[in-house]
Amino acid sequence: MSGSGAAPGPGSGSSPAACRFAHYFVLCGIDADSGLEPDELAGENFDQSPLRRTFKSKVLAHYPQNIEWNPFDQDAVNMLCMPKGLSFRTQTDNKDPQFHSFIITREDGSRTYGFVLTFYEEVTSKQICTAMQTLYQMHNAEHYSSVYASSSCSMDSLASSLDEGDTTSLLKLQRYNSYDISRDTLYVSKSICLITPLPFMQACKKFLIQLYKAVTSQQPPPLPLESYIHNILYEVPLPPPGRSLKFYGVYEPVICQRPGPNELPLSDYPLREAFELLGLENLVQVFTCVLLEMQILLYSQDYQRLMTVAEGITTLLFPFQWQHVYVPILPASLLHFLDAPVPYLMGLQSKEGTDRSKLELPQEANLCFVDIDNHFIELPEEFPQFPNKVDFIQELSEVLLQFGIPPEGSLHCSESATKLKNLVLKDLVNDKKNGNVSANSISMYELLKGNETIARLQALAKRTGVTVEKTDLSAPLGEKEKDLKLQCEEAELRDYQLNVQLREVFANRFTQMFADYEAFVIQTAQDMESWLTNREQMQNFDKASFLSDQPEPYLPFLSRFIETQMFATFIDNKIMSQWEEKDPLLRVFDSRIEKIRLYNVRAPTLRTSIYQKCSTLKEAGQLFRQRLSAVDIVAPEPHDFCAERQEVDTQSIEQRLMKMDHTAIHPHLLDMKIGQGKYEQGFFPKLQSDVLATGPTNNNRWVSRSATAQRRKERLRQRSEHIGLDNDLREKYMQEARSLGKNLRQPKLSDLSPAVIAQTNWKFVEGLLKECRMKTKRMLVEKMGHEAVELGHGEANITGLEENTLIASLCDLLERIWSHGLQVKQGKSALWSHLIQFQDREEKQEHLAESPVALGPERRKSDCGVMLPTLRVSLIQDMRHIQNMSEIKTDVGRARAWIRLSLEKKLLSQHLKQLLSNQPLTKKLYKRYAFLRCEEEREQFLYHLLSLNAVDYFCFTSVFTTIMIPYRSVIIPIKKLSNAITTSNPWICVSGELGDTGVMQIPKNLLEMTFECQNLGKLTTVQIGHDNSGLLAKWLVDCVMVRNEITGHTYRFPCGRWLGKGIDDGSLERILIGELMTSAADEDLVKQCRTPPQQKSPTTARRLSITSLTGKNAKPNAGQIQEGIGEAVNNIVKHFHKPEKERGSLTLLLCGENGLVAALEQVFHHGFKSARIFHKNVFIWDFIERAVAYFETTDQILDSEDDVLIQKSSCKTFCHYVNAINTAPRNIGKDGKFQIFVCLGTRDRLLPQWIPLLAECPAITRMYEESALLRDRMTVNSLIRILQAIQDFTIVLEGSLIKGVDV
Repeated sequence: MSGSGAAPGPGSGSSPAACRFAHYFVLCGIDADSGLEPDELAGENFDQSPLRRTFKSKVLAHYPQNIEWNPFDQDAVNMLCMPKGLSFRTQTDNKDPQFHSFIITREDGSRTYGFVLTFYEEVTSKQICTAMQTLYQMHNAEHYSSVYASSSCSMDSLASSLDEGDTTSLLKLQRYNSYDISRDTLYVSKSICLITPLPFMQACKKFLIQLYKAVTSQQPPPLPLESYIHNILYEVPLPPPGRSLKFYGVYEPVICQRPGPNELPLSDYPLREAFELLGLENLVQVFTCVLLEMQILLYSQDYQRLMTVAEGITTLLFPFQWQHVYVPILPASLLHFLDAPVPYLMGLQSKEGTDRSKLELPQEANLCFVDIDNHFIELPEEFPQFPNKVDFIQELSEVLLQFGIPPEGSLHCSESATKLKNLVLKDLVNDKKNGNVSANSISMYELLKGNETIARLQALAKRTGVTVEKTDLSAPLGEKEKDLKLQCEEAELRDYQLNVQLREVFANRFTQMFADYEAFVIQTAQDMESWLTNREQMQNFDKASFLSDQPEPYLPFLSRFIETQMFATFIDNKIMSQWEEKDPLLRVFDSRIEKIRLYNVRAPTLRTSIYQKCSTLKEAGQLFRQRLSAVDIVAPEPHDFCAERQEVDTQSIEQRLMKMDHTAIHPHLLDMKIGQGKYEQGFFPKLQSDVLATGPTNNNRWVSRSATAQRRKERLRQRSEHIGLDNDLREKYMQEARSLGKNLRQPKLSDLSPAVIAQTNWKFVEGLLKECRMKTKRMLVEKMGHEAVELGHGEANITGLEENTLIASLCDLLERIWSHGLQVKQGKSALWSHLIQFQDREEKQEHLAESPVALGPERRKSDCGVMLPTLRVSLIQDMRHIQNMSEIKTDVGRARAWIRLSLEKKLLSQHLKQLLSNQPLTKKLYKRYAFLRCEEEREQFLYHLLSLNAVDYFCFTSVFTTIMIPYRSVIIPIKKLSNAITTSNPWICVSGELGDTGVMQIPKNLLEMTFECQNLGKLTTVQIGHDNSGLLAKWLVDCVMVRNEITGHTYRFPCGRWLGKGIDDGSLERILIGELMTSAADEDLVKQCRTPPQQKSPTTARRLSITSLTGKNAKPNAGQIQEGIGEAVNNIVKHFHKPEKERGSLTLLLCGENGLVAALEQVFHHGFKSARIFHKNVFIWDFIERAVAYFETTDQILDSEDDVLIQKSSCKTFCHYVNAINTAPRNIGKDGKFQIFVCLGTRDRLLPQWIPLLAECPAITRMYEESALLRDRMTVNSLIRILQAIQDFTIVLEGSLIKGVDV
């Protein structure tokens, strides 16, 4: 409508065309002037017969010339209208018209839809016919010797359907595959296309089919074709939301309708087809891959199938939107797009006769491959299931069955379909009616519906019940056709209803899962400007709290989903809605959540994994039926569109259908030159461009709607300028904020110059680097928060699940980086195949043995010179560990295990640097533009990975729990004070979070041993002891060191006590608590990062007997002791408030340094009379034994009966426990017994009862000074209160602590 009224002011974005139904009409085909140009980009095979090759098509005409806000992209439109270029046929081939649609996604993410009808037109140019004849002569000369062979293989899939022995068929085959100018008529494909802002697929399809019928009909159409094209381009408005519209095709009206503002957005692609093509189970799996933003590649011979599945699945994402590369039809010339190291959703046309195995894809580690025609999908590894998947599929299958659709998918795409297809082809060969049907006839399904004749095409096209003047077509409608017409209308209505119901079920899932999402949105910024500028640093969503609120079975999926770009954008839109108009999808979603709250009134934080079915199916279906039934109402003349919006309820729908439907202006004669627009049957006329280039001068009322929208835009623009941000800068911030994490918005389809391809790849490289920076930063921040919590700094905000998710997404990123710019693909994991080739080269070099021995981290030396031998840092050695793991079956799995191992060893950056340092190998494997060959970016990437060394990961140990791991242990004695080696027979038992080794004898005279056992997880305790035999039985052990030989994690178990009878506390075995050693390099990093150190295990000093504590400095005062008790109990309480998978070691909190046992020891030591009686040490356990002796011999007199009972039962249990510890078949010393006593008392919630007993026992006066804490009633009462704080928790003790004690 560029001609409407006065010319618009500069930059106003102008023109009401923004609300036109169609933006462009396009004609593509052969350019008679340039003749036959082979399409090299399509990569076709020149062994094929010329009729099967592809030739370049051109845009022959498009109207109007250009629209300001949707510029015409000639290359992209030509490529997508005819993705395979021109194709030729002769009179013997099937020439049924084929419909397909496409989508162009612009760089800002906005979309335009194209609808294309491709038909065949006789070639009138003598020059082109001659050229084809010449090509055939050359082809036959080259292939003369093997005519039969070449014909049978280039016969596409037809040959397979022919009976080999049938000689007539073979003759036909030769004929089918040849062209003789004197005998054959040559036909070439031509496309007519409508480009529209909204996907009104059915309406556009009908309009194009009527245009085509007008061209092929024996009678000329009522008006010249220009009239109809002009009408749809300039006089048919976009229906406003919630209204239906009738406009006119050549022969009959077309009706379409647009959902209202509170309904799900427009989707005109029949979901029935998507479900039939894939089957329900497969579709849900592909849908899950799309939600998790993997790389999805659709594969089919039929373009429309690619669009139907892609649009169907993205429609079901509501309220989320796909944020990455979206190219449902990837033209053959753009195959390099598959190299994109980003999430994508692309559709690739399969060539006849090629199977999946021949398809070379650059990266498959994170790929979901969907073979639509064969009803088959390949999923990525480590793939979480959609929550409540079984119930969800059950609900969907109920909906499908109501509409008569089998949930496993439909016949025409299953195995039986291929048989059926061959039968149909055989019949056609025999019926001599229209020769053979080529295998790329788009859909056998269409053929089964029976669209051989134009009459049937017309019937398919009709949708409405409105009667129109009968036009004399090539065949008048018989009774059968009328029935078919009604069936078509009914089928279309059912498709619409099925669409709505299926979408409701999907939308309901998200409404249930995210009903409380608003509670977790973090609104920090005061205004939009500050939010946009700091967007990258801000946390917008409290992920940890949200996950802790979800049912356990949902977590594997949700923890990954909330890391996606589509979820981030959804939350961004929510935050932006404070300052801007709400995003339409968000508005509808929020209103649905409101509705749920009204109906359910459920407590907002109460999450349940019980499946809740969709309750709105009935009303959704009715609403659609009502709106579609408007077809029977003859709509009034056009009227003002600015009628106020009304709520979508049944009443308003009915009103709308009665009064408010729009009828567009009828097509009318245009002011055309006489003699043009001449009708010639079978040929699309050359259109008069002057009448189609511009619209009528404005007499249309619907223009005003656009003008108000324009004014609103203008106001918004001015407002944003006044905010004080330079507008360009503001736009940059907006785009950056919205595209945060999106590496590359849509790649440009049109320009294919090397410079543009290089630039696209450069964007990929930049995007990968940015993604790496974001991911490593997120991993660091989360992990450091977690470690800080150990000492009460802040709150933990990462869960093990979330950590696993972040590491999995780092693995995906590394796979994408390694598959960018590959020369030749080998195996499914690009990273692993690079590692294997590196390994081969290294192993060939004989000086492997001298390869660099690295680093201090693994060197552990104790004060007295005994130490663990250095563990060599070796990339190859780590690979061998992974290769020896029989549990891992695939290359992708091995690569992931290797990444996890390297991350846990803090060697990921170093290993990858070593891998990439072999430049000849990198050059051999990668193209020049690949990320791994961009030196500066590669260095930055390795630097980001290096930052991950600042934190401890156990991502290998905690995931591969069943593998066998070699360990090495060393016992370090204190040589100055005792013998290095004992004459008795020592033994050791190592325990970890996942199990223990059992008792292992240490070979005599050896302090070091290696052993292999199933993964113990993080190590917690070591039990060490001996049998006290021989002359030198007493042994003073400083500590025990144990190392995991795969991960290099080294644990130190301090002891500092004697093992032997008659020395120290007489212990022959001790339980030692472990601490993970940090290397010097790690400590430097930790200092830089200011992360608090992990909790340590008991020091030697704490374990020495009480006599050594008599020194003034060593004694803590009463205040410090009480603080210590509070801290120890507080840590246990915090431990239980963490999610279960996060809790770490309870043993450490009980028995470690600053643990509960140590704190209670301090209480019992305070004021303890430590004078030696006959030079014998006195221990706390001596006091406890005296108390037992006292209780067992005395019956105390108490005031009331109740007190007596309580006191008696407490005394009884106290004596029972102490005796059980004393009689246990273990040679544990007195301090060890006290430790067991405290642990059992804590577990069984008895400590608060025992402490008053001990405080009131007469032995206390003999063994404690008057100032002792235990003799102060107030202190004892406060101690009891503190200990009661841990009575609510179920404490499970590690087996090694209480082994052999039977209570």
